[in-house]
Amino acid sequence: MARSPVQLAAGAAEATMAPLRSVSRSFAQPRTLREVAHRPWPVPERPWVMAQSWVDLLFAHWRVPPESLQEVVPDRLPVDTFDGSAWIGVTPFEVGAFRLRGVPHVPGVTSFLETNVRTYVTVGGKPGIHFLSLDAASRLAVAGARRAYRLPYFHAKMGARRAGGWIDYSCERTSADGPPAELRLRYRPTGDPFQAPPGSLDHFLAERYCLYTLDGERRVLRAEIHHPPWPLQPADAELSRNTMAAAFGQSLSGAPVLHFAARQDVIVWGLEEA
Repeated sequence: MARSPVQLAAGAAEATMAPLRSVSRSFAQPRTLREVAHRPWPVPERPWVMAQSWVDLLFAHWRVPPESLQEVVPDRLPVDTFDGSAWIGVTPFEVGAFRLRGVPHVPGVTSFLETNVRTYVTVGGKPGIHFLSLDAASRLAVAGARRAYRLPYFHAKMGARRAGGWIDYSCERTSADGPPAELRLRYRPTGDPFQAPPGSLDHFLAERYCLYTLDGERRVLRAEIHHPPWPLQPADAELSRNTMAAAFGQSLSGAPVLHFAARQDVIVWGLEEA
């Protein structure tokens, strides 16, 4: 059926506004530094390096035995536990605006889908994130993050669309130098946003302000991260395929702990020895 002039005009307006909304995200990123009281330690005094806006993010977390997970996490990164369990998170989302400091975000170029597989470690009294793998639909982002942050990034064929209040999402790794991994699911928020109270499992899983990796000499490196408190929402998810942790010998079985976040603005500093 032909669209009316009003429908055509509305569609054109939406297409025009989408890039403007994406650019506005990048303007909001440095303003996150106005909100720091929630942090467990001060922000670094040196300039930040990179900024991102994460959109329509799902945290899906599974309990795993700590001793099993520590076998695949470097021994210099002791795995954190909560209620006696270690945790693996699978996080699909859209990077809505990615940019380096002093470089503008380019809508349609520096926006892409990403899926992370993460767990939690503490070094020198600073709780942080250790990424088991990261998949992105942008070859540029994969190459840059591998070089600058020594992270196990891989290119993947990815897709996401909204349908009836759900986000249908797919990720299939295509990088030849990584083990096969695939994620297919749909997810949605089911409640109002809230901030996780300190000491809760929600806080343990979400409120992390650095990441850890190792260099070629197996020295522990840390990159500081800053963002406002996570605006978490309860969530539903229906997973039809999830092999994201299979290469690490980790079985993600049972019902995951789920959280949704509509948007989070993040700034990241460069690596330094922990």
